[in-house]
Amino acid sequence: MKKILITGKNSYVGKSLEKWLENSPDSYSLESISLRDDSWKDKDFREYDVVFHVAGIAHIKETKENADLYYKVNRDLAYGVAQKAKVEGVKQFIFLSSMSVYGIESGVIDKNSPIQPKSNYGKSKLQAEELISTLEENLFKVAILRPPMIYGKGCKGNYTKLAKFALKAPVFPDIENKRSMIFINNLCEFVRLLIDNFDSGVFFPQNKDFVKTSNMVNLIAKAHGKKIWETKLINPIIYYLLRRMATVTKVFGDLVYDKGISTYKDDYYVIDFTKSIKVTEQN
Repeated sequence: MKKILITGKNSYVGKSLEKWLENSPDSYSLESISLRDDSWKDKDFREYDVVFHVAGIAHIKETKENADLYYKVNRDLAYGVAQKAKVEGVKQFIFLSSMSVYGIESGVIDKNSPIQPKSNYGKSKLQAEELISTLEENLFKVAILRPPMIYGKGCKGNYTKLAKFALKAPVFPDIENKRSMIFINNLCEFVRLLIDNFDSGVFFPQNKDFVKTSNMVNLIAKAHGKKIWETKLINPIIYYLLRRMATVTKVFGDLVYDKGISTYKDDYYVIDFTKSIKVTEQN
């Protein structure tokens, strides 16, 4: 049995993994702890095989006033937890990073893409990656995950905004675009396999297929018995605004991982895109 400690008790990904692995109670034992105060420093890590670090600052507007918080939480806290895990004999440390370390809003990311984060979120995640990686050795495996947008029932972020729009808007622009995303169950299965295989390295899990934004919005509406009409009439305006407005780029631009860097030795696609939207939107 693998004993897993999730650092970030209220994390969406952490809570989802805990629920996912409840399906195999004879194979995994999980515990979650909060890092909101220093009590974690007194926690004995020696009984755990794996630490999955998901605590972090995200989904808040970046300002000059909160810049230091990103580095304090996303970098310094993560490195501190990793150091403690190594000293106390944990065998594998999994760090949840982000696609944001690349610092781009559109394009294709492959194994040769430069890493140039622009936001404090991306910079703090990258700096945490670099520090944690220095701790790796034969008896302490480090796995870094850089997922694209994560979605699923109860998630926060851009998916929630699009879902709200899908339930209100009668029409939506029919723009041909591609986005890398990952459904939470697929991500949890990937983490499970990573633990089973005792792997280390940098990983880029994503859904098997890229997502077209208008198709996703249509599926969300359909899951609630509604219909959205797709139109190309305002496409020229959308194309003009692409790369001029960050919000438009995030919704209608192309941003994907090359599929070659997301393959893994085992299949982690437990659910396809269409069904994942139904699961996400069900009551």
